[in-house]
Amino acid sequence: MSEEQNTVDQATEMIEESLVAELQARLAKAENEAADFKDQWLRATADYKNFKRRAELERSELIRSASSALVLKLLPVMDDFERAIANIPADIAGSSWWSGTQLIAQKLRLLLESEGVRGIEAVGQAFDPNLHEAVLYEEAEGQDGTVLAELQRGYKLGDRVLRPSMVKVGRG
Repeated sequence: MSEEQNTVDQATEMIEESLVAELQARLAKAENEAADFKDQWLRATADYKNFKRRAELERSELIRSASSALVLKLLPVMDDFERAIANIPADIAGSSWWSGTQLIAQKLRLLLESEGVRGIEAVGQAFDPNLHEAVLYEEAEGQDGTVLAELQRGYKLGDRVLRPSMVKVGRG
């Protein structure tokens, strides 16, 4: 092998090494860019999913608040029906007109229940300021902190209190 051939081989080898090093550097740069793009894509995908979830939650909260506003307007009507039913004179109680009136109250009750409205149980329960509003206290031996009577029924929409029950609470 001649010296000239040896020099050419060395030069070729150096060029190949230089080319390999350059290609490896470009490959490393491309891999870093690909990793960055993948990270950005994953973040954008996660942001989009979070946005969709938040938008759905806001939408359902808007619907729920609109429902609760309407239900709050209907509750006094329900209260009036319940007072009328509780205080009906005996001579009217057997009439078909009264039966129809009770059916209307029942339909209203069913409508509210179908929308997720439930009455709050009060009488005999321990007083809970989250569910009950104490408007009267009465001396009652052994019933301290117990709801003795319900003056106005309270209601919940799902797990949210629309209106607390107005109650009489025992002391003793």
